[in-house]
Amino acid sequence: MRQWLFHLLNPTQTPLKQLIGCFISTFLLDVCRICVTEWTSWFNIDHPGGNGDYERLEAIRFYYRERVCARPTAMEARTTDWVAAADTGEVVHSSLEKGFWCINKEQPHGRICSNYHVRFQCPPAKWGPWGRWGTCSVTCGGGRRIRRRTCVRTSETVQCKGRPAEVQKCGKSPCPGTEDCSRCVCDGHMVRGDVHSVTGVPVAGAWVALANQPKVIRARTDAKGQFRLPGVCSSRTHARIKSPFTSLVLRVCLIFLSTEKPYIVKHPEDKVRYEGGRVLLCCKATGSPMPDKYYWYHNGTLLDRKLYKYEEDLVLRDLKPEQSGQYYCKTSSSAGTIKSSPAFLTVIAKGSPACNSTPETHLVRMPVDCVQPGTDSTYYNAGRCPHNKCAGSLDFDMRCRDGSTFCCGVQQMESRTIDCGSYTLPIKTVTQCSCQKCVEPTVLVRGRVVTADNNEPLRFGHIYIGKERVGTTGYQGDFTLQITPDTHRLVVNFVDPTQNFLDTPKVFIFDKKGGSIYHDVKVMRKQKPIDINAGESNSINLGEIIGEDPIGQLVIPANSFHKDDGEIYEGTVKASVTFIDPRNITTAAAAPGDLNFVDDEGDMLPLRTYGMFSVDFRDESNQEILGAGGVQVLLDTQHVKMQEHIPKMKLWSLNPDTGVWEEESDFSYTTTTTGGHGRSKREERTFLIGNMEIRERRLFNLDVPENRRCYVKVRAYMSDKFLPSEQLEGVVISLINLEPKPGYSSNPRAWGRFDSVITGSNGACLPAFCDAQRADAYTAYVTAMMGGEELEAAPSSPKMNPNIIGVSQPYLDKIDYQRSDHEDPALKKTAFKINLAKPNQNNLDETNGPIYPYQNLIACENAPPDANHFRFFRVEKDKYEYNVVPFEENDLTTWTGDYLSWWPNPQEFRACYIKVKIHGQKEVMVRSRNLGGTHRETQGKLYGIRDIRSTRDMREANTSAACVEFKCSGMLFDQAEVDRSLISVLPQGNCRRISTNSLLQEYLIKHPPVAQNNESHAFTMLAPVDPLGHNYGIYTVTDQNPRVAKEIAIGRCFDGTSDGFSREMKSDSGVALTFSCPERKINRESLFQRLQTNPGQTLSQMARDMREMEGLQVQRSSTRVVAYPSEQDTFGALW
Repeated sequence: MRQWLFHLLNPTQTPLKQLIGCFISTFLLDVCRICVTEWTSWFNIDHPGGNGDYERLEAIRFYYRERVCARPTAMEARTTDWVAAADTGEVVHSSLEKGFWCINKEQPHGRICSNYHVRFQCPPAKWGPWGRWGTCSVTCGGGRRIRRRTCVRTSETVQCKGRPAEVQKCGKSPCPGTEDCSRCVCDGHMVRGDVHSVTGVPVAGAWVALANQPKVIRARTDAKGQFRLPGVCSSRTHARIKSPFTSLVLRVCLIFLSTEKPYIVKHPEDKVRYEGGRVLLCCKATGSPMPDKYYWYHNGTLLDRKLYKYEEDLVLRDLKPEQSGQYYCKTSSSAGTIKSSPAFLTVIAKGSPACNSTPETHLVRMPVDCVQPGTDSTYYNAGRCPHNKCAGSLDFDMRCRDGSTFCCGVQQMESRTIDCGSYTLPIKTVTQCSCQKCVEPTVLVRGRVVTADNNEPLRFGHIYIGKERVGTTGYQGDFTLQITPDTHRLVVNFVDPTQNFLDTPKVFIFDKKGGSIYHDVKVMRKQKPIDINAGESNSINLGEIIGEDPIGQLVIPANSFHKDDGEIYEGTVKASVTFIDPRNITTAAAAPGDLNFVDDEGDMLPLRTYGMFSVDFRDESNQEILGAGGVQVLLDTQHVKMQEHIPKMKLWSLNPDTGVWEEESDFSYTTTTTGGHGRSKREERTFLIGNMEIRERRLFNLDVPENRRCYVKVRAYMSDKFLPSEQLEGVVISLINLEPKPGYSSNPRAWGRFDSVITGSNGACLPAFCDAQRADAYTAYVTAMMGGEELEAAPSSPKMNPNIIGVSQPYLDKIDYQRSDHEDPALKKTAFKINLAKPNQNNLDETNGPIYPYQNLIACENAPPDANHFRFFRVEKDKYEYNVVPFEENDLTTWTGDYLSWWPNPQEFRACYIKVKIHGQKEVMVRSRNLGGTHRETQGKLYGIRDIRSTRDMREANTSAACVEFKCSGMLFDQAEVDRSLISVLPQGNCRRISTNSLLQEYLIKHPPVAQNNESHAFTMLAPVDPLGHNYGIYTVTDQNPRVAKEIAIGRCFDGTSDGFSREMKSDSGVALTFSCPERKINRESLFQRLQTNPGQTLSQMARDMREMEGLQVQRSSTRVVAYPSEQDTFGALW
């Protein structure tokens, strides 16, 4: 049936027949009843100008990413007038690998192709192959083993039929009466268990003994039925349990599971309540054993358990205002302790409003040519509502997470007119606020996964969150994850099914205010496996840097390898050990997790790494994964330059589900004689030695807990003017801690950790290691990225300017700020290096940032804009945006539903740009004026204006180009009717339009109404509804974050392609409009110029003129000189 469908909907190089149109509706319905499939939405990415209409599958995937499944089974094509492709009589081509296309020159009678859109049918979900059978639950007496399979889904809406697991009986042989278990006993291990009756009641006072020593009572159960059995460490041990109430003796097999430290899976949520109300705060943790004790804290003070009667959840009744504050829970088990994220409870006193109805001040910058009469101000107070949470009307107030969240939002807006002197400007101002449901935008994490060595993409890699597979990377390694609102810590594990790259857990930061954050993920390529003999002792070096000694060694004793069932493995082992070497700074971004551990109090603290490694041992014959016991890790102390780190060194392993590093073992000293790299004679060297058991595929780490910590204040700006009102939110700031090479403080030796944070409304504070004794003990590289674009750091050359860098002297000299191009102008300008000198609190010059002691985090977060800080900025010249309905793109919760909103939908943002080419010696400002065009509510009303200065094309003389944003056509916020926005593109100065893209012109003519274009100094159009591409000079991108959508669209516009990205202007590609903007020539020389060029003749002429004026009264005709308006006057005249 599927084969018939393929041939029916994918004819090649033959006209589609009438048969298809009538057959498709019934046939597809029958097919869909048989196999559970689904159709995508309709896609239209090209239009039939030029050579024809091309709906390429590759381009559709690029634009719409996860909306198209990896391998469609069928495709349907229709015209935009909803005519089936079969009814057009046109020659078309289609392929499930390439898409759909129609070529104009192949059509009969000189006709051109229709405008088609296409959709695809995705295959049903199907089960993957069964995995291997797991280990039997017992070795005798009857047990079971399990195997599992994974549902491979092309969409979240389809499910696999059947069971994901199968159970099989095993271990059927009877258990022997006596068995020597003495080999199972070892020192320093503790087995914990519990005993229950068949009805589930704990059995207290039961005797526990080993099966081979039944008369030796090893333990007794307590009141909860729990027991502790010391000195037993085998994976399986038989024991005897005798109940105190009966003579019945049970013989059981104890199966030991590795302990897992507690981990919070449900954090308390922020709540707002009225006085006298009630609230429920929830907390839940998992681990092995399960956490059994919970403690709740209010503002750091432990709450009385007897008074509040809490366990996992905390219930507060008859709330008082003094109960406002920060709440968190702490839970523990025998394996460890963990704290939850804090939640803030706000209790509003009786008689107080839930939300202040008076808007707060919000200054909106006016266009450069708008100066209000009577003032010199270029700002206008549009007002805004504080988007803090408030107490709304809940249907039920005792949920862990409230069913609805309420925020202070816009209740009423008022239309006003701003007098700009030569013209007026409409604006909508907020006049009243009220408590209403919050705007909850979609929160996304996006990025691309590539190798650290050569940026090879991880194609079709598996993406896991915890144990659940949530997605697959694309062909270029790209991925998109939608984050649930209750997520506090996002741990994502990237797994390469081909096993060429390391499995890499990453802890992603994300912006809860909405939109998407872009992460450039680096993974390590696996080392090629080597063959080693399991029966011999083997050693593998850790770290292979040319000209330097290895950092350490992995020593594996003979007969240490074992299979999953515990059987000793004898034979050849395929051993792959991949080391992430901190001496190579390019590997810093590939560091997994976030290099944090949880201490005994449940606090998450940082680690400083001396190297990480991953091991992969496999059976040569069947590639079965092998474990190894008694493995030793040797660390060469010559690589630990900070001697105080040596006694604190530990071996850690990464929990891939939590992203937290867990302690494996301590290190001890040993001395050995070895011949180092390049040494002709052997010498004694000191190593730190640690022991480990490789039970599962984990990453291991040589780390030191570091308590010399600080915070670094960084802000990002829209331009190099560094205006506090133009700070950027949602920028990912990354800091790489470096350890300097002795004697060369400017030459970093090795990186120690890698941290990232997201800028908010007041910048960001990055954690870092610092030192109070030596300014250069720790240094750092800092970078900033927004939507895949690297921002530029404040310059440090040719002269250090504190006002530009943002740090005052003399602290700036101590920090030794240097941008990456400080010594080599050819390098990129997107990073800076600093000394992390811990501030001296007795020195006034060092108490105002940009580096803050670790205990002063609040001071760092609340630092005013004029306090010391480091700066990044976007490389854009003279850019200006004005919206009639104010909206802050870095905070999606400020969106207001209004017909004149620039962005009509807070869940999806569509950015549109037009490329304008300028012929002229100077760069010019280009403005787009955006009005409502066809919608009855907005026709003739202003949406907003956009100004941008053209960017010089460095490859072509006297040429520049501008990518000008305009208001996209489409549905307005009520989603009831489309508006074709009326767009005017207006270059500044003496400009004349000399050409218009023929395809764009043809499209506008074919899609009436057509705007009049009688003026040569401008261009007017009704914006296209369709997402036209670079062939038209129009660039359209849709994303859940407006800034990301704009960044991608600008990158394509600069590049002049529909799928590329560039920051170098290419003025000869993908242009919509071309203007000639020559410099205005002076009609005649001024008196000063004539005196310079020909003084004698000029003076004689002046004398004759004077005589004529006095005596002869000769009538002369004067030349009329017309003053050309200034740059600022020009825009006013265009209104």
